[in-house]
Amino acid sequence: MKKLVSTIALSLIVMISFAQAVKTNGTIYVNHPNIDVVNKAVKGYVTQDAELWSSCYADSAKFWISGMDMKKWMTKKENLAMLGTDFKFFKDIQVKPFGYPDYLAYDQGADKVAQAWWTWSGTSIKTGKKLVIEFVVFSWFNKDGKIYQEGTYGDFSKQFAEEGITF
Repeated sequence: MKKLVSTIALSLIVMISFAQAVKTNGTIYVNHPNIDVVNKAVKGYVTQDAELWSSCYADSAKFWISGMDMKKWMTKKENLAMLGTDFKFFKDIQVKPFGYPDYLAYDQGADKVAQAWWTWSGTSIKTGKKLVIEFVVFSWFNKDGKIYQEGTYGDFSKQFAEEGITF
């Protein structure tokens, strides 16, 4: 019996010593003005409204997309040109939410970032085949509510091959 009690006591001590207190580091929003900015940027892209798209980003915004060297980021002008290339090679382009965007307002480090999951689809003008890509975008916001940095993660290899884009 002593052995059983000792084993239980030792197990409880081990569990208590490894338990961590609950701690938060900010707030996650499903509705927020910066989520509206992300949605507005996507609308500007899909409708090919460069002015609407551009209004969502700081002039000095930097962009990265899967396949690029992590040390080389595109400028706003370079990214806008690359987005325009999509419409030269694909028609019926759509971007639909995959879930919903979250806006993360961290306490530590004061980062403000939206993460949005999307499904991009378009039909190749050359082959007539429909391409579907699921991806996530992380958009960091400045104090003025403009996106100053954006990272996009997904497998764009087929789209880039169609468009002749290499990094």
